[in-house]
Amino acid sequence: MQKIKLNIREFLKYKLLNSAFLGISVGSIFVLYTPLMPSVYSIGGILLALGMLFIAKFYYKILNINYFFKISLFVEFILLFVISYFLLFSYSYITALIVYTGYQLTFTFGSYLIRAETLFLKKTKPIELVDVAKQKGYLLGMLISYIFYTSLEYFFALSDKQTQVYLIHFLLLFLELLIIFYLVKSFRRFQ
Repeated sequence: MQKIKLNIREFLKYKLLNSAFLGISVGSIFVLYTPLMPSVYSIGGILLALGMLFIAKFYYKILNINYFFKISLFVEFILLFVISYFLLFSYSYITALIVYTGYQLTFTFGSYLIRAETLFLKKTKPIELVDVAKQKGYLLGMLISYIFYTSLEYFFALSDKQTQVYLIHFLLLFLELLIIFYLVKSFRRFQ
């Protein structure tokens, strides 16, 4: 059976890009979620808490490097699906619901992924490096989104929020593919 080992150098690239994705996408969700009723957020929050509780009950089984890789990859493929769905079907109530559900599903694994990451990084220096990469990535993502939206308005006189958010999803699609690439490279297989 093949074993998996975490490659810190590649994992840092993955975390930087992953956090940049968050920084870029955070502003767009307010436009994407516009059609949803406030009650959807309440139900979503309840389901999120129940999902996190359910996953925590299985830590004894899934808190290992193999599941860490599989669940990380699963989360990234959910995001890839959500972005692709939005780009194909644009704005509608169903699209907003699918995007919201997709993000909530990824958040369900948030506590698990943070616990597993800390467990497999083991030492304080790699944990520090990952946290610094996350913050740099988030700041970079926020800066990129600001420049992107401002450039659309200034150079192309494009101020429609929905069009701006739709266009930034092409960047998010490319970034998500890079994220998956570096995630796969982060986990080395050996005999």
